[in-house]
Amino acid sequence: MSVKYVPVQWNRQKKIYDSILWGGILLFISSYVGFQLLFQTHISLETLIIRATALSAFFLLHLILCIGPLSRLDDRFLPLLYNRRHMGVSMFLLAAIHGIFCIIQFHSLGDTNALVSVFTSNEKYNSISQFPFQVLGFIALCIFFIMAATSHDFWLKNLGPKFWKLMHMLIYMAYGLIIMHVATGAFQYETHPIYWLLLVFGFLNVFGFHLMAGLKEMRYLRVSKKDDEKNNFYFVALEEDIPENSAIQALVEGEDIAIFKYENKISAVSNTCKHQMGPLSEGKIVDGCITCPWHGFQYNPKNGQSPPPFTEKLKTYQLKLIGDEIWIDPKPKAEGTYIEPLVLKSSS
Repeated sequence: MSVKYVPVQWNRQKKIYDSILWGGILLFISSYVGFQLLFQTHISLETLIIRATALSAFFLLHLILCIGPLSRLDDRFLPLLYNRRHMGVSMFLLAAIHGIFCIIQFHSLGDTNALVSVFTSNEKYNSISQFPFQVLGFIALCIFFIMAATSHDFWLKNLGPKFWKLMHMLIYMAYGLIIMHVATGAFQYETHPIYWLLLVFGFLNVFGFHLMAGLKEMRYLRVSKKDDEKNNFYFVALEEDIPENSAIQALVEGEDIAIFKYENKISAVSNTCKHQMGPLSEGKIVDGCITCPWHGFQYNPKNGQSPPPFTEKLKTYQLKLIGDEIWIDPKPKAEGTYIEPLVLKSSS
């Protein structure tokens, strides 16, 4: 990563990803437009654009929200996760076209400033059925803009991974606003039950995948017990519990730790990737390095340092082998500190 702004570099993988993404978007929009023109021959071009961009952005938003938990449930979804930012920016562009056309069509013909009109044309803020739904969509669009504008490693590096990640968690707030925007807006006119069923189906998918991923993580999360403490070390696993070139996650004294087995050795580092705070314990050892499952950032398991020219460093932890039991001291060493890995007895 660099602190200097560098334009997005499109490699072959990203070009294929974006080609498939926008090919799918254009196919979706053209199919929707064709369907609308077939059954509503008098529909205006502006209305077509407003509806088509709204529907495609809404569908993409659900897909974006589902990719994260799906990737944690099944590795086959990881290729979708690697360039999810491209999908997010594409979703924002579609939502922006929808918002701009709505403001022009519904708020630009009066004496009031169009943006002011969004907030003042309907002042029934104390009504549920007649709530000014366009305000909800406008606020969500502002959130999408902030997220799209900062979807670059330049901002990730300068804002810091924790703040950047926290800021991008606003997508869930935006999703809630969009759900209310649709429910109090378009659905006041489109009363067919199928629309409500689709809305609920989409919400349940987002909620359900997040719940399943959380339950899976809880199942593998190992929380040490105070009763197991021996000289500040805590029991975390048996040798056989950790698959080769993989890791388990352990939560000890508030420390989120990834414990890796590789080349018949064991090392422990912080479970949080420095790039986008991805869960390293769900990654693999590739070419001798811990490899984050989200975007492929790598670290040396012995000292937590990224290979040159990268400079990211992780906290490391002291381990102890008692019989076939792995014990850990949860007090972290300074980021990048070398710790001799445990050598498993089966190698001697």
